[in-house]
Amino acid sequence: MPLYRDEAIVLRTHKLGEADRIVTLLTRTRGKVRAVGKGVRRTKSRFGSRLEPGMHIDVQCYEGRNLDTVTQVETLDPWGSTIARDYQAWTAAGAVIETCERLTEEHAPSIQQYLLLGGALRSLAQHEHDPLLVLDAYLLRALAVAGWAPSFHDCARCGDPGPHRAFNVQSGGVVCPVCRPPGSQAPAPDTLGLLAALLAGDWAVADAAEDRHRREGSGLVAAFLQWHLERQVRALRIVDRV
Repeated sequence: MPLYRDEAIVLRTHKLGEADRIVTLLTRTRGKVRAVGKGVRRTKSRFGSRLEPGMHIDVQCYEGRNLDTVTQVETLDPWGSTIARDYQAWTAAGAVIETCERLTEEHAPSIQQYLLLGGALRSLAQHEHDPLLVLDAYLLRALAVAGWAPSFHDCARCGDPGPHRAFNVQSGGVVCPVCRPPGSQAPAPDTLGLLAALLAGDWAVADAAEDRHRREGSGLVAAFLQWHLERQVRALRIVDRV
């Protein structure tokens, strides 16, 4: 069985037997990988605490037919343990990780998704910005990398130069008066400006946004995410958006 080593971020863990775990990792060069951590649930395990969601690790594995096997783990950044001390950051991280798992496939490398995930978790751990802004910025960018970039200025249907006021999830963002389908929303211009800033990484604009525009923007992002994933992200239900 070939041996490999890679950087990875832990996405999820499942119990296996009495002492083992199945660990889902997003690796830098191999994409999403599922591996068995043998004996990691024992109190004397050498690296059990390093294989927890949100941890950034250097991992060595044996490649197996169905599941790989973890043989060595070194901590690069303990983002998971730091984020767990802040409830709002922890719930946001849960939604980030679940979304990443939905958007990535096993053994399909995506360096952009890996870097986006790492940047979001680093920001949450270091308290660089409001956790909810970090969450929405990650969701928008991850969807863009997956091929579903929303438009917040020009019409998403015909390309008519904006700004436009109407927003339609099914159409892919803002729409002009001619293309506007029934049931489109009309968010505040500042809300659309905030979402455009989050997508572009303009944190000076995003950090200055008012709470009402942040809440309205979060609702639009959640609806856009659900439409394209065709199912809800369960972790979003516990995110405190008050």
